[in-house]
Amino acid sequence: MANSIALLFLSLALCFLLPSTSLAQFSFGQQGFGLPLLSQRRLGYRSQCQLERLAALEPTRRVPSEAGFTEYFDQLNEQLQCAGVVAYRRTIQPRGLVLPYYSNAPKLVYIVQGRGISGTVIPGCPESFQSLRQGFEQQWEEESESQSQRFRDEHQKVQFFREGDVLAYPAGVANWVYNNGEVPIITIAVADTSSNANQLDRQHRQFLLAGRERQSQEQIAQVEERFQQQKGNNLLSGFELELLAEALGVDKEVVRKIQNLNDNRGDIVRVEKGLQMLEPQRRAEQEAQEQEREEREETQERRGSSCERNGLEETYCTLKNRQNIANPTLADYYNPRAGRLTSLNAQKLPILRFIQLSAERGVLRRNAIQPPHWNINAHSIMYVVRGSGRLQVVGHRGRTVFDGELRQGQLLVIPQQHIVIKKAQSEQFEWISFKTNENAFVSHIVGKTSVLRGIPVEVLMNSYRVSREEARRLKFNRGNEIAIFSPRQEREQQGSVLDSVKELITGVFMA
Repeated sequence: MANSIALLFLSLALCFLLPSTSLAQFSFGQQGFGLPLLSQRRLGYRSQCQLERLAALEPTRRVPSEAGFTEYFDQLNEQLQCAGVVAYRRTIQPRGLVLPYYSNAPKLVYIVQGRGISGTVIPGCPESFQSLRQGFEQQWEEESESQSQRFRDEHQKVQFFREGDVLAYPAGVANWVYNNGEVPIITIAVADTSSNANQLDRQHRQFLLAGRERQSQEQIAQVEERFQQQKGNNLLSGFELELLAEALGVDKEVVRKIQNLNDNRGDIVRVEKGLQMLEPQRRAEQEAQEQEREEREETQERRGSSCERNGLEETYCTLKNRQNIANPTLADYYNPRAGRLTSLNAQKLPILRFIQLSAERGVLRRNAIQPPHWNINAHSIMYVVRGSGRLQVVGHRGRTVFDGELRQGQLLVIPQQHIVIKKAQSEQFEWISFKTNENAFVSHIVGKTSVLRGIPVEVLMNSYRVSREEARRLKFNRGNEIAIFSPRQEREQQGSVLDSVKELITGVFMA
């Protein structure tokens, strides 16, 4: 009897320990899943968030390459310092290859334009893509054998991405990108240099495994000159020739090519004949399968399954790191007269638990409004994808810290707890917001499920010195709208139409 009880306790202990153990192997500085509302990693930087004014930011440094260029926002800007992040925009021309590299901070990348192929090399994971095509076969001779032996290429998985995708990259994990399309790829990336995964310093660093970074040709802001350094060589160029040749198992001539100090192509190079490699299945088939999987997961959630995720559904070698948030059918909030909002957090993309970042994509139609709201547990780094809009941001003690227009290509940091209101000025105002918490929470002032809706009328009357009728209008005038509001003119027109219909119906019955 005692043995059976001990065995039962051991089994229960293993049930709790196995999930955390399997995920801990690949934690990347994770704080733990049990603190969704806290982000303790940034408490050390509180003194850097004493912001009197906010300003729309644009790139200040441009680094060209053979097949594209990278534009960096000033990482010494006090707004980015407050959020503990850096941001950069990258353009990759057709047949352009971003050479393999890794960085000291986890990051999220949003695909503004184009489509291509990306690869992420996760340490300790097998090369699951193995070529069976005749064209990939190569001849290798082993020293111990007199005859040649056929060897097929194999590598870790590669995947397609397209406009509207968010790609998540942990710190220290090598990755590369290739543009196999016909238009330039444009991406905007935010890296979290204040993450515990980065134990160097607050400066963003890219460690090249191949190629050589060029110097920037233009300096728009003088403050960036302190970051201007000599051309950055790839990491392998720093090793002694013979030692590296022995470690790699190749001759010295190959090592000289790897360490090529005269390579001036930059970190984005042109592949003249295109990449010939094993690719994933056809894009349409892949997207159809992913959509089916997403619908199946949503169905399971609606059924209210009592079984929670135990961490074993996806091992770290197969964790999905891509999700599209431009698809209107995936919107969390949708108003046909106003626009839509789509969020991406760790509940939808589990790898974000390690990245500790999340994203939100917004689309507002002309004159539509996103009502006043604030981020409870995160800073928000907002980048305008298309169009323009007016923003007002109010900080502590009711001080207006930003009141102006935000245009395509500009970036604005909205600090935690600061209230913001947005109104579209162009035909369509689109943005992507990167948030410094894997499960960012937002609180709205007005609308369904808002602060005002949750407060009793009597409290509103005494708080604002308004009449009961005024308090009721303040609380309920937006009806059931939530998160995004249609323009007032359309609401008035809709109201007048409804009134006319009511009058017509009343007249018919009276007749």
